[in-house]
Amino acid sequence: MAQSCSWGILLAVLVAGLAAAVAVPPATAAVASIDLGSEWLKVAAVHLAPGRAPIAVATNEMSKRKSPALAALADGNRLIGEEAAGITARHPSKVFARARDLLAKPFSYVQSVTESLFLPYDLVPDARGAAAVRADDGQVYSLEEIVAMVLHYAAGLADAHVGAPVRDAVIAVPPYFGQAERRALTQATQLAGINVLALINEHAGAALQYGIDKDFSNASRHVIFYDMGAGSTYAALVCYSAYNAKEFGKTVSVNQFQVKDVRWNSELGGVEMEMRLVNYFADQFNKQLGNVVDIRQSPKAMAKLKKQVKRTKEILSANTAAPISVESLYNDVDFRSSITREKFEELCEDLWEQALTPVKEVLTHSGMKIDDIYAVELIGGATRVPKLQAKLQEFLGRRGLDKHLDADEAIVLGASLHAANLSDGIKLNRKLGMIDGSTYALVLEIDGPGYFKDESIDQILVPRMKKMPIKMFRSIRHTKDFDVSLNYDKAYELPPGIPSHKFAEYSVSGLTDASEKYAHRNLSAPIKANLHFSLSRSGIIALDRAEAVIEITEWVEVPKKILTLESNITNQNSSFEVGLANSTTDSNENLSSGSDNNSSTPIDEGNVQEIIAENVLKKRTFRVPLKELYSEAKNRLEALDKKDAERRKTAELKNNLESYIYSMKEKLEESTGILTVSTEQERESFAQKLSEVQDWLYMDGEDAQANEFKERLGQLKAIGDPILFRLSELKARPAACENARLYLDELQKIVNKWETNKPWLPKKRVDEVVSQAEKVKAWLEEKENLQKNTPVYSSPVFTSEQVYEKVLDLQDKVSSVNRIPKPKPKVEKKTAEEEPASKGKTTSSESAPNEGEYTETSQEPKAREGDHSASANSSDLDPESHDEL
Repeated sequence: MAQSCSWGILLAVLVAGLAAAVAVPPATAAVASIDLGSEWLKVAAVHLAPGRAPIAVATNEMSKRKSPALAALADGNRLIGEEAAGITARHPSKVFARARDLLAKPFSYVQSVTESLFLPYDLVPDARGAAAVRADDGQVYSLEEIVAMVLHYAAGLADAHVGAPVRDAVIAVPPYFGQAERRALTQATQLAGINVLALINEHAGAALQYGIDKDFSNASRHVIFYDMGAGSTYAALVCYSAYNAKEFGKTVSVNQFQVKDVRWNSELGGVEMEMRLVNYFADQFNKQLGNVVDIRQSPKAMAKLKKQVKRTKEILSANTAAPISVESLYNDVDFRSSITREKFEELCEDLWEQALTPVKEVLTHSGMKIDDIYAVELIGGATRVPKLQAKLQEFLGRRGLDKHLDADEAIVLGASLHAANLSDGIKLNRKLGMIDGSTYALVLEIDGPGYFKDESIDQILVPRMKKMPIKMFRSIRHTKDFDVSLNYDKAYELPPGIPSHKFAEYSVSGLTDASEKYAHRNLSAPIKANLHFSLSRSGIIALDRAEAVIEITEWVEVPKKILTLESNITNQNSSFEVGLANSTTDSNENLSSGSDNNSSTPIDEGNVQEIIAENVLKKRTFRVPLKELYSEAKNRLEALDKKDAERRKTAELKNNLESYIYSMKEKLEESTGILTVSTEQERESFAQKLSEVQDWLYMDGEDAQANEFKERLGQLKAIGDPILFRLSELKARPAACENARLYLDELQKIVNKWETNKPWLPKKRVDEVVSQAEKVKAWLEEKENLQKNTPVYSSPVFTSEQVYEKVLDLQDKVSSVNRIPKPKPKVEKKTAEEEPASKGKTTSSESAPNEGEYTETSQEPKAREGDHSASANSSDLDPESHDEL
């Protein structure tokens, strides 16, 4: 299926083993991708640096390639990822999970989800009607802020991998994310300090990773990507093909893919299977206790049980039975049980058919048959469940399923390819066109006095699977102010938890005033309001600008003011005000378009003879509480960043102090060298001081500040460092002296070579070198004699560093003398009387000049007295010999 280059974004990407062409210095050539899932977080970085893989998954502080998507606010501290996961069982109400899935959802929906998953959050509704969480210190955080904390941690992983700040990133989102969710996630990235290059649908990221190293020039290929993650399931149908393009005057075949359709179940995932097990084991434990209590009412008990159930489910993927054991599950009562894979599959019996629904719907709506599908690629951690794979194989009629992609990392690696293409600083060498579309159909609705809807006019602004990005235009002919709303098409389902089809509303005003003001003028057509929309590559639609067009026979200026407020889940209104002013000119002049020529509407010149449509657009942002909430959120996150930095600094200094104590205690007990360079009294005093600080560290020091750890470490080092220094000098000083003596002996040979090979060197400079060498030799002998009479447990008379400094100074002087160039021979100028005579000489004399002769234009200085001429010593014509040190 041949298509033009404009069909998609041409991705210049790199796969393993391919060489990269770097357009900018590697230090700036770095972008990242983030796969923020329901439970897990993956980060990949594109960094073009010598000796490193250009695209790689970043590991966390525990060297793991994925991190828990958790944020905890406990005792005034913020913990992310593995640290947050470590306190989940002890403080389940302080660790916030599934924040991504709860973005931009009504409070009631969030409350029901958290209750079903036994997440004991302190939820409060915010001013928008969305949910926020209250930390143990009473501070309320929006879910955007919680997600921003996780994203900030993700950016830190990319920074650590690259070794420099990485701020440009592509974020992967599930296909069922609607407008409110996408906007909320974008706000979260801004709070996290990340510049979002784009939001990419997860299936598009996987499709990129699949197709980047394949050739589709011979035949097109239809592939279904089936993804069951922790919280959702979807199936995407992707068509791979190739088209011809011109490159450097040659026709080349370029691969591309187009997402044909995607269907999902936003509530079915691995977590739903785990919850079946959680409730099953909770009933067992309740029965064990005699059904006098229900542990579902205990947040800590449920947190412990959910943690162990996750492990049990993973074991069942590879075994036919699995045990479960939870110590002190409730009131110091242990719980031990087991379950077979057969029982697990029975508990989830109704889920297996639901899991096939997305695949069935994709085939039905695309009109394709199973035999038309080249491959069904599995991604997502929950696809490892054997029963799910068996059901898919049965439905597809295949013995095996396709698993060419890494189930966990396919999306984040594909997203990194997209990030590389969008970055200005990276140029890579493999091309793949990408055509992804809007997963929701979006409808434009007009409402206002005197406005009658024309059913014949298509109100669908963005059809489902319309490619992104794209710009759209609608012209409304009306004489009254009206309202504009953007809605999801009612023919399709709404995003999860969203109660209304309407997601944005705007008010266009000024048309009534314009109509009344120019009612007496020769209006050739009703006033038109032109609305300009854009669907970004992130799948977010926006009303970029509105402009009024008035067709009259006079010059008319139409200044326009636009006041916008994007709605979230509560449909807050925005206003577009169009103010009018007029100025007249000769009516015989032809009228031109407005100041924004690119956005003006074509005018039918057959209807009017002298018209003008000047559009002046002035935008201003209406400051509302939401904006203030955003500012407060930004300040709160910055304060937390500072607190995190202080906490890390405190922990580092505490670890340094603890390590120094253990290290020095071990040396005092085991190192024979320490016994040599210290007195018994000194060692006893130092050991006592180490024990005192150690006792303080494990008692009063638990809550100490960073400066206290630093101060006590300084006190210990003031005693221990001199001992360690004497110990190191015990070996370093004799070695430095031996090296110095070897160099002094070698220097005498260098001076002798100078006299033979470089006789032009000034005698004064050579004597200075010899004199300094004698001083160094005398200083060294003096210090060594004094050191012999000094106890090794006392401060040394001189150090190895001083010896090396002396030798380095001498080497610098030797090098400066050695670099003195050989002077060029003396040049004799010819007199005016000698010149005619020289011209009369035989050609034989001209053809065989002396080696030392120069032309009259030579301006070389005369040779120094005592120097040899070039002709006097043929050996001087050889390349100069240099004595390298």
